[in-house]
Amino acid sequence: MTPPDASPGHAESPITIEEVRHVAELARLAMSGEELEACRGELASILGHIATINGVNVEGIAPMAHAIDMSNRLSEDVPGESLSIEDVLSNAPAVEDRYIAVPKVLDPGDGA
Repeated sequence: MTPPDASPGHAESPITIEEVRHVAELARLAMSGEELEACRGELASILGHIATINGVNVEGIAPMAHAIDMSNRLSEDVPGESLSIEDVLSNAPAVEDRYIAVPKVLDPGDGA
């Protein structure tokens, strides 16, 4: 698709119905002729906005991840006292020996 030369809403759309139909097929959309024609104008408008954005001079401007300045507030990672094995196991729904019992997730017939 070629970007439109006309402003959004211009009667003559540089996007063909075949191009709109191709985009609809890629998106797996079944569209009627009326819907294709409506999307033709909408796609032309979107491409017009993209052409405007592409025309903006951004030389010397660093890319940003966010529109506002952000930083993570991280607390210092200080190791603390751990729970005893008995305390951990006392909260487990099922215990086998000194381990937390969980349901098997692998099928025994899968070779694992």
